[in-house]
Amino acid sequence: AAQYVDAGCSRLIVHAESTTHLHRTLGLVNSLGANAAVALNPATPASAVEHVLDLVDMVLVMTVNPGFGGQAYIATMEPKITEVRQMLDRRGLDHVHVEVDGGISGDTVGRVAAAGANVLISGSWMFKHPGGLKAAVDELREKATAA
Repeated sequence: AAQYVDAGCSRLIVHAESTTHLHRTLGLVNSLGANAAVALNPATPASAVEHVLDLVDMVLVMTVNPGFGGQAYIATMEPKITEVRQMLDRRGLDHVHVEVDGGISGDTVGRVAAAGANVLISGSWMFKHPGGLKAAVDELREKATAA
């Protein structure tokens, strides 16, 4: 973690599945002066981060399996997004963002926003948008806000 912070990273996102000691790893990131965040792969339950929410400023719910861009959105992750948002709300952790990455498009953005996400990552869909990147961003913002 130190090498990333030394290189200028201000936030490190740790996949919950990548370490045996998630609490220790997130604490290390914080001790280095960076913001710690945690990511959940599709098969990992929201409960995997329940006891580390006080150490993060963001929880990333993956709506595709990590590996490559352009994958199809996994709609069954929407209840997990809501579950994470509810865990944060119950603890009064309003400053912690819920991020979603994977398959975010004009068709899916409203659903993830309605489920509780407030940070959205879109890649392939934006670059393929016929109106260009600005039109893609505008469309996503409009639909997320409406949701």
